[in-house]
Amino acid sequence: MTVHFHEEDLPAGVLADGPIAVDTETMGLVTPRDRLCVVQISDGRGDEHLVRFGPGSDYAAPVLRAVLADPARLKLYHFARFDLAAIRHYLGVVAAPVYCTKTASRLVRTYTDRHGLKELVRELLGQDISKQQQSSDWGGPVLSEAQCDYAASDVRYLHALREELDRRLAREGRAELAQACFDFLPHRAALDLAGWPEIDIFAHV
Repeated sequence: MTVHFHEEDLPAGVLADGPIAVDTETMGLVTPRDRLCVVQISDGRGDEHLVRFGPGSDYAAPVLRAVLADPARLKLYHFARFDLAAIRHYLGVVAAPVYCTKTASRLVRTYTDRHGLKELVRELLGQDISKQQQSSDWGGPVLSEAQCDYAASDVRYLHALREELDRRLAREGRAELAQACFDFLPHRAALDLAGWPEIDIFAHV
């Protein structure tokens, strides 16, 4: 298990075929204001790749953009809504098709309101991950080893989580509903970027 660090783009040919786990680190939670700093990717075979973007980046990243935009490659996220918006705003691609472990968790783990990645990994996989670097400065000139480890852990377990969540979705008869939610997530992210982040346009009032 190795964490690979890259500047401004992903090298060609480092990912195997099949689904990839994707996550982002930004300067904050307001996408147009808080720039995209890091994109993490894993093909689920033991290595994680971190792509860092510096201040003033043009986010050209042709290899990374092609991988994210590939319609034949499923992208696994935890809270896809945020990552899809950040990727679309800064890299200019819709990183779909989508599988969101947080959405799946909310559909099958109705016995709890704890759907964070840390809780999911602990309950479903029996592993413990640290979230201490979650609110650190991702725009600094150097990323610490702790930051790199944290970023890598955000994609390390998503393939295994998907397998377990899929079993539970099938068991509860909610796989079709989950897929419909996943299919809508790029549109939910587009609504966020267009100015409807906290408004339910389907609500009666």
